[in-house]
Amino acid sequence: MKQCILGMLSLLAFPLSLFGQITDAQKDSLFIQEVENQKDPDKVLHAEPLYIDLIRDLGARKGEREWNIGMGLTDNLSFDSYEALIEYEWAPMDRLGLEVELPFTLHSPLAGAESEIPSHRLNSLKVAAQWTFLVNEQYASSMAIGYINEFELSDFNNFARPLIIGNVYNPFLVIAKRWGQNFHSLLYTGPQIAHHYASNQWHKAYEINTSFHYMISGTRNFLGVEINKSIENQQFDLSLRPQMRVAIADNLMIGIVAGIPIKRENERLSSFLRLIWEPGHPQKN
Repeated sequence: MKQCILGMLSLLAFPLSLFGQITDAQKDSLFIQEVENQKDPDKVLHAEPLYIDLIRDLGARKGEREWNIGMGLTDNLSFDSYEALIEYEWAPMDRLGLEVELPFTLHSPLAGAESEIPSHRLNSLKVAAQWTFLVNEQYASSMAIGYINEFELSDFNNFARPLIIGNVYNPFLVIAKRWGQNFHSLLYTGPQIAHHYASNQWHKAYEINTSFHYMISGTRNFLGVEINKSIENQQFDLSLRPQMRVAIADNLMIGIVAGIPIKRENERLSSFLRLIWEPGHPQKN
């Protein structure tokens, strides 16, 4: 276990060797300056959580864009769930981020389990927008509001009969703060209101997601944890998601997330992998 931890830390810190004799203070501010030194518009560097991610960077600048491919595995009581997603996000103007996402879920029964498993499905078509209304470089803080609309789709056994079976409305608020050069905190919160057309039933939940990260000096790599909390029907669910992000190339990163349910009835351990490609990210000489 000790060797595994040391290996992860060496992988995260590896790019620092490329800086040679650069001082620690210069390393601490190198990537922050790369992001923030443009005069217009202002932007503060924040570490973005990997599981419940943002629509676009806070303080997004026009022309930024990003592709995400995610894959995950959740161990439920009687079956395994395999998640996959394809996501595209872009900034058509300063401080405005837009996103389109297609999330899939496949299921596999556990050995000896007798209960029926859910059908495989393309869960929904998700479209979203996020507006950063506050960027304060002096206090290294940003705030944004956003909205996700999720058109729920029928499972593969009943696909297109009908095609859209419900809708989820999800407004949210984001507050982020960087503490010094390396430490980052973020709050992502808002209600989820789901309307299922066939039964005309409404389900309401409230999410409170907090995250804390340490970004390795002079790199885009970080270690951190998400604390995902939800309240629904007077029940409280809580999951811890320790995570790390590693830059493979200047415009390509990989995020690794583990899920540890603290208070959740039907879910056990989970894992999630996110591949992040920024085709518009400037290449270094």
